[in-house]
Amino acid sequence: MFLERRVYALSVPGTAIPHRHGRWRHTHSYSGMHRHLRFGFAPSALDESSHADDDHPHHHGHSHGLVDRSIVRSREGVKAVVLSLAILSLAAIAQMAIFFVSSSVALLADLIHNFGDALTAVPLGIAFTLRSIRAEKIAGLAVVLAIFVSACIALYETIQRFIHPEDLTHLWALAAAGVIGFVGNELAAQVRLRAGRRLASPALVADGNHARTDGFVSLGVIASASLVAIGIPRADPLVGLVITAVIFKITWDSWRLISTTEPGEGPLTRA
Repeated sequence: MFLERRVYALSVPGTAIPHRHGRWRHTHSYSGMHRHLRFGFAPSALDESSHADDDHPHHHGHSHGLVDRSIVRSREGVKAVVLSLAILSLAAIAQMAIFFVSSSVALLADLIHNFGDALTAVPLGIAFTLRSIRAEKIAGLAVVLAIFVSACIALYETIQRFIHPEDLTHLWALAAAGVIGFVGNELAAQVRLRAGRRLASPALVADGNHARTDGFVSLGVIASASLVAIGIPRADPLVGLVITAVIFKITWDSWRLISTTEPGEGPLTRA
């Protein structure tokens, strides 16, 4: 009731309004901050806040004591990129240790592929650091292109295996490297996908799909090594064909997301 009388009083010029100066409480009309020389008191902190609120209502369009949303988004985006890159680096180091033991050429090729794919995180990290929507979209397009190139390479290798069959060697090393590759890529994918959906970043979601694509390739390595080990030597190109189809599907889904969604437009649904 007091608040209603005060709001009404403020809306009618010359209306007496009860308020306090120090320990003195009295009534007169006023507008905004003021003081009385006869009392020698400035308005108390509570009254200053109340007077200021009368002149500056809290629907003025800015926040008090809050960090700008773009800064928070930038920090979380960089954190997700760095964390996922660290996970992939640890997986690659473990695969490299297996390579030095087995000297598998196939594993070496997979290592080079994984290191190259990890570089797609660099432009995305730069985009988040700069808080640039345009740079983020360009980074997203680069990620989609990287997924597409991976699909084309997988298709080429699959066709070559059909035309020129090769016997797989060092099956234990390939299977172990495949397990490490799948776990590392899936963990990195989860970090990127969750952050991408939360931050409404199509590029980060696409990069999560990219990591998941590499995880599927690693699963293909495990499947190929297992099938060859049980006596099905021609299973390798068949598994490669299935994995290639999956990668092309992920490429198309990522392209649709990047081309139809603007960064920062609210939380993204599952991709």
